[in-house]
Amino acid sequence: MRRVAHLGAREMGPRAGHESPRLRRRRHPGRELRSRRVQASVQRHPCGMGSIHASTPSACAPVCGEHAAHSRRERVPVRILFVVGHPAHVHFFKNVVRCLRSRGHEVLVGAVAREVTEDLLRRYDVPHFVFGTSKPSLAGKALDILPKDAALLREAHPFRPDMFVSTGSPYAGHVAAVLGRPHLVFGDTENATIVTRLMLPFADLVCTPAAFQLDLGPKHVRYNGSKELAYLHPRYFRPDPEVLESLGLSRHEPFLLLRFSAWDSSHDFQEGGFRFGGEAEEAKFISELERYGRVLLTSERPVAPRLDAYRVSSPPERLHDLLAFARLYVGEGATMAAEAGVLGVPWIFVSTTGRGFLEEQEHRYRLGHWVSSTADALQRAEMILSQPDVHRRWKAKRDMMLSEKVDVTRFMLEFIEGWPKSFEAARQERDARAAQALAMHPG
Repeated sequence: MRRVAHLGAREMGPRAGHESPRLRRRRHPGRELRSRRVQASVQRHPCGMGSIHASTPSACAPVCGEHAAHSRRERVPVRILFVVGHPAHVHFFKNVVRCLRSRGHEVLVGAVAREVTEDLLRRYDVPHFVFGTSKPSLAGKALDILPKDAALLREAHPFRPDMFVSTGSPYAGHVAAVLGRPHLVFGDTENATIVTRLMLPFADLVCTPAAFQLDLGPKHVRYNGSKELAYLHPRYFRPDPEVLESLGLSRHEPFLLLRFSAWDSSHDFQEGGFRFGGEAEEAKFISELERYGRVLLTSERPVAPRLDAYRVSSPPERLHDLLAFARLYVGEGATMAAEAGVLGVPWIFVSTTGRGFLEEQEHRYRLGHWVSSTADALQRAEMILSQPDVHRRWKAKRDMMLSEKVDVTRFMLEFIEGWPKSFEAARQERDARAAQALAMHPG
């Protein structure tokens, strides 16, 4: 287990003329809330921690900076432990982490090492630790639950979090229960049934997009948005064209982004995407796509040596910049398909099962297509790219979607800072809507 040194307040030590918060806690054990005050040591504005070139302090100001000084006077800062298990989780939470830190709260992230998760946390300057690695098989995941629970507990205990936040981590739920702390879940994957069974009894709240297709009971609250909006909304992200130059591309050279997934998550059990009959069929599929532009490949799994020439060699935090300039996304990654839609890029998701958040993009906003075969993927690609002025048409569809959605980062920020009153208000609103719907359609 690796521990990454905290940056900012803890690393720099107490300010001159102030005694250590840890000493204050020991001397005044009854003053629990006061002891949670975070040292206001000098840090660069958390909004500048990066979508690197894309998110600037002015871009984040509507959420992070708005009444920040007033917020620090009105609220007692708390400690929040986020738990992530995938690079997409880092992207999802990065802006709310910045905002919470800028508003005086102390944040720590516990990570299960997978792909570039650690690289992103370091690049975004997020205080974090690693408490395990991702296991590829269901048996391995099951056997690793208790060791990961124990490792997370060892790290969480000295941090003394006031709450846990995750996308549905059973480890976060188990440790939160042991420590007697609330566990707030912001998830979106209906087919994560195994994780849901392990997590739900240990969650105090489950927030999902309105398009989520399951009802998770009295703890379930919906919001009108998607997790991708938390980090790719124009308020937080502006694509940098320099990424094209770094890959030898020009602004006017069409390219397609192709994604292969590892299919080793617990929610990927008995699922699949591209079903190639061999390397020759795989190469033929890519050759067919090349009719529409240069093909760039990103893959979670090893690929045949003949495909190495297609692989993208770009820093992981620049992948969204690249995706924003793509002519089309084709792949097995559901999250990247949704990201493409939020960026106004046509997408084709190849999988044996769909997703609620993609179904909304497909049927309400017509931003992409879910298919289950390579033949259907090629057919849809031809259908999309044969249309005139695809770029303008998709940007208009994307803008319509953005106009109807909430600011997801703001939603999470207010829910976390307002806990538990925020949950009570959301539950009352949900129950009122249900009663109104029943009154309009009795029986």
